[in-house]
Amino acid sequence: MKSTDKLILYRGFEKDRIFKDFTRAAEYSKEKPAGRELEELQKLCYEVFHELIELSASHGFEGNLWQNYLTFLLVNHENAYSVSCEIKGKIQGSINGLALHDFAVFKELFDIDLKELGEALEIPELEIMKNYRRAERDGNVFNRRIRDRICQLSVRLERTNTPEEFKDEVTEFYREFGVGKLGLHKAFRIAHEREKVEIVPITNIAHVHLDDLIGYESAKQKLIDNTEAFVKGKQANNCLLFGDAGTGKSTSVKAVINQYYGQGLRMIEIYKHQFQDLNNVIAQVKNRNYKFIIYMDDLSFEEFEIEYKYLKAVIEGGLEKKPDNVLIYATSNRRHLVREKFSDKADRDDELHTSDTVQEKLSLVARFGVTIYFGKPDKKEFQNIVKNLAKRHQLQMEEEELLAEANKWELSHGGLSGRTAQQFINYLLGKQ
Repeated sequence: MKSTDKLILYRGFEKDRIFKDFTRAAEYSKEKPAGRELEELQKLCYEVFHELIELSASHGFEGNLWQNYLTFLLVNHENAYSVSCEIKGKIQGSINGLALHDFAVFKELFDIDLKELGEALEIPELEIMKNYRRAERDGNVFNRRIRDRICQLSVRLERTNTPEEFKDEVTEFYREFGVGKLGLHKAFRIAHEREKVEIVPITNIAHVHLDDLIGYESAKQKLIDNTEAFVKGKQANNCLLFGDAGTGKSTSVKAVINQYYGQGLRMIEIYKHQFQDLNNVIAQVKNRNYKFIIYMDDLSFEEFEIEYKYLKAVIEGGLEKKPDNVLIYATSNRRHLVREKFSDKADRDDELHTSDTVQEKLSLVARFGVTIYFGKPDKKEFQNIVKNLAKRHQLQMEEEELLAEANKWELSHGGLSGRTAQQFINYLLGKQ
């Protein structure tokens, strides 16, 4: 029996053809193959070599590509042990013995010497994989942060001397960063793939922070207080950020995920045409050790749109209780999310109980326990935003000229708002 057939927890890998073919070639190489058997093993190795190079290009790996690949398998494999360790770290119970057994197998695979294997199979090019340097591209599957963490873990695992040390390194990674796509990535979107609702990673999220948003201190603090309570396992509320366009509502939510990702916070963006998938999405994340914010940007409904009824049922009102590790954050330019008409109150010929119609439309907002207002800045506040942005970007311009130009800009570009101020600064930077 091959050593890889003895694995208990770590089975059914993504891209497992590389795993099976390379380990087969490594094990049979010990028997000094010759003739047709040697040719078959060489063919396997060349195919694996090709796959590993492609993996390096798509994921941005470098160094020992075989070890990078094994590390990639470990950090992405969701099983009874890895999921139990995510965010929590070391756990108790018999499963530790099973994990140690599997890590002993992986330790043997990590110790395969690519130079010796290349000599045994008469493929000297295999040694290139031992210290591979990627091209300038970073890869498009992971962002640089995730790629570097995997490569760094690969180096640490290579330096371990025992399966116990190997297990400790992997377990610490699970505690610090998590496992699988939900562990490695901050933010996600919803997609339908093969007739299933899939949670798909967003690999390029804006690196904004709350300090980047000038002003709105009380609004930001209210958002921070609610989010910190949530990540610490305390009682927290669904949150609605509403107010004028361009005032930083969406920026604040994006900043929250950057600030609290390290404490196990994740964000799933969903659009109103996908609200019927909400229960499916929540079912996929409710038993994980992370905290999930389901994010709805620019939320509003016309009177003929009924998707808000799905949202109401999920937030509060359905038979199944919303999990404690899920909150809903939404942004909107409207205080009342469902459009109201005067006829809702005045046209009594349409409906006998007009107050019921009004309450039906207001009831969605009532399900957000925290509402935060982001108002349009006045002239003085707008100028303060412009000055701070200019200073942040080291713009060399006299303050009087800067503010005069900013005033001209806002008159023809959407009025007073943080977004207008940022667009004005971008314009000046583009002229340099």
